[in-house]
Amino acid sequence: MAANKAYQTYQNNSVNTASGGELTLMLYNGCMKFIKQAIKDMDEKNYEAKNRNIQKAQNIIQELMITLDPNVEISKQILPLYEFMKYQLKEANIKNDSAKLQEVLVFVTDFRDTWKQVIIKNRQQQFSQGAHV
Repeated sequence: MAANKAYQTYQNNSVNTASGGELTLMLYNGCMKFIKQAIKDMDEKNYEAKNRNIQKAQNIIQELMITLDPNVEISKQILPLYEFMKYQLKEANIKNDSAKLQEVLVFVTDFRDTWKQVIIKNRQQQFSQGAHV
């Protein structure tokens, strides 16, 4: 019980102290987790859990859509992809189509991997700039 509480405290602290970029990475990771669980739920014919996990993934995609800056050109290119992923999640849920979930999982994984590289590159630049100060 104490270990569980300690882990929960760690989780809360990691979210509360994360940068915006790290929070976005956490959203992608969470979305991937919920999609993978929904696929498993679908395979096990646990439709209530599948629905709940797909809705969690949809909520994360919605949050990612809301946080896009409309004044940045790349946001205009990303928004339709997020809309597509959200639509595919809805269709997968309605039709119990794990192939659609797999398709969205590939997109989310690609976004996450790209975002992770951006964070690494930014940290390297910050470190190298800090070393020259």
